[in-house]
Amino acid sequence: MEEKVIAQKSHRALLNNRKSGSFTGVLDVLSFDLSEILLETEMGMLHIKGKDLHVNRLNLEKGEVDLTGQINSMEYSEIGKVKESGEGFWGKMFK
Repeated sequence: MEEKVIAQKSHRALLNNRKSGSFTGVLDVLSFDLSEILLETEMGMLHIKGKDLHVNRLNLEKGEVDLTGQINSMEYSEIGKVKESGEGFWGKMFK
């Protein structure tokens, strides 16, 4: 019998004093500005809100993102829910 090996998804979020963050398992950066960043990760959508947010390092080949700023909240949701709501980057631009 042949066994199926299911690849485990890998995602890590490391927050340092709410002033910097390092994330792995990032598939895409859907939007970012000084007050919020929306990342598509292996474990779902990650919505980061704060003040003076900056993406310092982005390597989508490795799935890594480093950011700095005042991080006030981080919220995960399912991948389809944010896209369906129209609250992505383009949804906000055309309100």
